[in-house]
Amino acid sequence: MTILLCLVVLLATYVVNATMISLFYHRGLAHDGLVLHPRLRRFVGDWGIWLTGLDPKAWVCMHRRHHAFSDTPDDPHSPVHYGVVGVLLGQLRSYEKTLVKLIRRDRAYTQRVNDLEFPISWVIRKRMWFLPYAVHLGLAVALSALTGIWGLGVAYFLGMMSHPLEGWAVNSLGHAVGGRNFSLADNSRNNHLAAWLIFGEGYQNNHHAYPRSAKFSYRAPEVDLGYRLSLVLQRTGMLRVQEATLIPTPAARAVVDPALESASPL
Repeated sequence: MTILLCLVVLLATYVVNATMISLFYHRGLAHDGLVLHPRLRRFVGDWGIWLTGLDPKAWVCMHRRHHAFSDTPDDPHSPVHYGVVGVLLGQLRSYEKTLVKLIRRDRAYTQRVNDLEFPISWVIRKRMWFLPYAVHLGLAVALSALTGIWGLGVAYFLGMMSHPLEGWAVNSLGHAVGGRNFSLADNSRNNHLAAWLIFGEGYQNNHHAYPRSAKFSYRAPEVDLGYRLSLVLQRTGMLRVQEATLIPTPAARAVVDPALESASPL
């Protein structure tokens, strides 16, 4: 029973973290595939860092740079240059660099997020980046102490702070291992394991072909739980899934599978 309870806590906190990053940061703020309700958008801008440990503006900036320079030397986290294992540390260093560049108002970075109306979090600007982690560590310890089950605290903290491993799996495996539906200039791949575990994020080849699509899956066996959750949240009024005509990247017109030429990710 204790193990089951720990798994429930781990899953619940993981879903909170993945929803914030995959839906709100990625499909919403970074690509406008989801239009967040103004109140939700303000919440994400102000409180996203407290739920994930990652500043939303810096995350979006780094991700947009990833698309602009995918698998080139300027890509912030490509396994082509860092190696599959090295992406884990490489993405951290790139995130830190992005924060510094944005705070110093480096135009090469700020121009990529000039549509985001909120600033870098005061937690970062005051050099107190560790506070969100400390808060969740404190909550984890409190949960363990109150229940007498230390595994619950571990499960809580690992679920809420799971972003380094999520990012590593997507950024490394999604650009190193898997098939391709579209012939693109970069090395993006569709990694099913990463996609199944991380809300469809592993379908990097599909996503790089149609970055503004809120749906990352194309073929029947491809499962995008993040998109399905988006449809559920749309019914609550929290967000709206963009149904606008999609404009693929130029290279995406060279489709590996002719059957996909007329396929829509929506």
